[in-house]
Amino acid sequence: MNKTEFISAVSEKSGLSKVDAKKAVDAFIQTVSNELKAGGKVALLGFGSFSVTEKAARKGVNPKTKQTINIPAKKAVKFKAGSELNDLVK
Repeated sequence: MNKTEFISAVSEKSGLSKVDAKKAVDAFIQTVSNELKAGGKVALLGFGSFSVTEKAARKGVNPKTKQTINIPAKKAVKFKAGSELNDLVK
């Protein structure tokens, strides 16, 4: 499911117009993004939580040249599914 299909599904399930559903989805994405950028965490009970984790610098190998390379430290977004979401998928 891509973003357009997701917006259509939200529109159908909520009774909103596609324009309003797009605004709601965009607002959700922007709100989560801004909170994570600020170093916060977003927890949606029953669905899951979004957080930022620190990845330490490490050594890696370029598979083409077999040369050792340094991979710099970085931040990465992490999503942990909630128990209700996990139970639905099982």
